[in-house]
Amino acid sequence: MRILASDGIEKSAAAALAAQGHEVVQEFYQPEELAEKVKEFDVLVVRSATKVRKPIIDAAASAGRLKLIIRGGVGIDNIDHVYAEEKGIKVMNTPRASSDSVAELALAHMFSVARFINIAGHTMRVGQWEKKAYKGIELSGRTIGIIGYGRIGQALGRRAQALGMKVVAYDIYKIPELENENMRYVEMDELYAVSDFISLHTPSIDGKPLINADTIAKMKDGVIIINTSRGNNLDEQALLDALNSGKVYGAGLDVFSEEPSKNEALLAHPRVSCTPHIGASTSEAQKRIGAEIVDIIAKFFA
Repeated sequence: MRILASDGIEKSAAAALAAQGHEVVQEFYQPEELAEKVKEFDVLVVRSATKVRKPIIDAAASAGRLKLIIRGGVGIDNIDHVYAEEKGIKVMNTPRASSDSVAELALAHMFSVARFINIAGHTMRVGQWEKKAYKGIELSGRTIGIIGYGRIGQALGRRAQALGMKVVAYDIYKIPELENENMRYVEMDELYAVSDFISLHTPSIDGKPLINADTIAKMKDGVIIINTSRGNNLDEQALLDALNSGKVYGAGLDVFSEEPSKNEALLAHPRVSCTPHIGASTSEAQKRIGAEIVDIIAKFFA
């Protein structure tokens, strides 16, 4: 098979695919060029940078060669997956591979905001010693509301409970066996009302923000918001307003409505901890994603 990995692929996965006789091309193309190039491949592997929209799918379907699109990661909202399936192109992802790495980054942002690690480190690097300015809060004894209690949400929930936090979770699909004295499912309004931290772990839903001015108004004063899911799940202007008013204590952000983000007011805010969409960027996660991609291709064309 000819495989196009438009956002790159882990070295061991590329080697494994080559050993199986496949040709792997690692090259990023802009949408117009990708629509032409994709006609030459049997498999398209993407991460978050490549957007596979209807014109690309139409081009691939017209050529008739592309049979499989794999998203190396959890969400598939950067692919018009329903349309692709209608055109006879299978869409799959690697949902298990990066759960722990994303959960750990969400937790890292929680610590960073709670203890001012991001801004305190910056001030030291410019020669300041602001010890009295950064009186933080502890995570233990706090309540975290997790919106989307799938693999990543559960991974974060386990870590939060280990730190002595209470977990309240909202999800369309509930697993009663996960509930205990420190974790329970709630409806969204209760989650907003009782949570000291709120972490988002849902796919993008129609491109509309889950967190906006109205939902922030329902939250506790001094809440900390973490987003490692999708940038458009959060209204950035509403968050910035709430940070400036003090309604929101701080925010940890790995994803943005536009990437690379140009929202300088948000990125430079002293109560924002930010990273450039690196949730799955660990050596371990990339190896797991690569291995899962190899397995998907082997089974699909068996």
